[in-house]
Amino acid sequence: MKTSQLPIGVFDSGVGGLTVARAIQTQLPYESVVYFGDRARCPYGDQAPADVLRYAVEITQFLLEHPVKCIVIACNTATAVALPTLKSMFDVPIIGVIKPGAQAAIEASHNGNIGVIGTSVTIESHAYQAAIHEIAPDAKVIEQACPAFVPLVERGLFEGQLVEQTVRDSLDSFQGSDVDTLVLGCTHYPMLSNVIRRVMGPAVRVISSADATAAGVRDMLKFLDMEGQRGTASDHRYYTTGDEATLRLALANWFGTKVTSDSVRHVALPFPLHPVVNRAVVR
Repeated sequence: MKTSQLPIGVFDSGVGGLTVARAIQTQLPYESVVYFGDRARCPYGDQAPADVLRYAVEITQFLLEHPVKCIVIACNTATAVALPTLKSMFDVPIIGVIKPGAQAAIEASHNGNIGVIGTSVTIESHAYQAAIHEIAPDAKVIEQACPAFVPLVERGLFEGQLVEQTVRDSLDSFQGSDVDTLVLGCTHYPMLSNVIRRVMGPAVRVISSADATAAGVRDMLKFLDMEGQRGTASDHRYYTTGDEATLRLALANWFGTKVTSDSVRHVALPFPLHPVVNRAVVR
């Protein structure tokens, strides 16, 4: 099979990366996607960066064995921690969600005051701040960790009194600020975007990196002459280290995606690491 005909590999710590997978499927309907959600070890944002790096390497190896033609890290935490290492270790195009999200925020902001919310690891890495300042050095970036958001989404809670109060408490630091654009620096957060928009108010633009990342994948494949054949029927597969039923429910409820009985599969942990990968990651 030609490389261009292979599917696109997408991975996340859980179900949040489905927002990126769905954007890719919408913008590139002739491409197939192999999705991996590491729900058994979710959330990544509360874990040591060294552990997140190990998980990212393991999952990348898993996806490449299927195989796939490129990797999309549909997780901000894993992008912040692992992207440079993955690019140096694996001979395959790899793209994260941070740079596309930063670019979209800069284009949306009128006053250059940009807020970023994400997991603790993502915020502590200042990866978004660095990406924004690389493009717009004079931009003002205010960062806020929102560790309570991912557990809400993984539990399927997107609205209601608990969600509303949690979002208000988490975003209180932005009240009275000049932020006119807010980056959802975690692919789980778009599922809470309705509540986030209500809390932030209509004057603040809320940016999800999913659409920008999908556009980045499209441009990358075109540049590398790796686009799938237009008109080809797509064949999406989904893997999870968690419960298959939870992933099926997320696909059905969030996106109305119909899945065949064998397109969602459970993957048992731990993964065996290739010796070369083991030497590079294990300290």
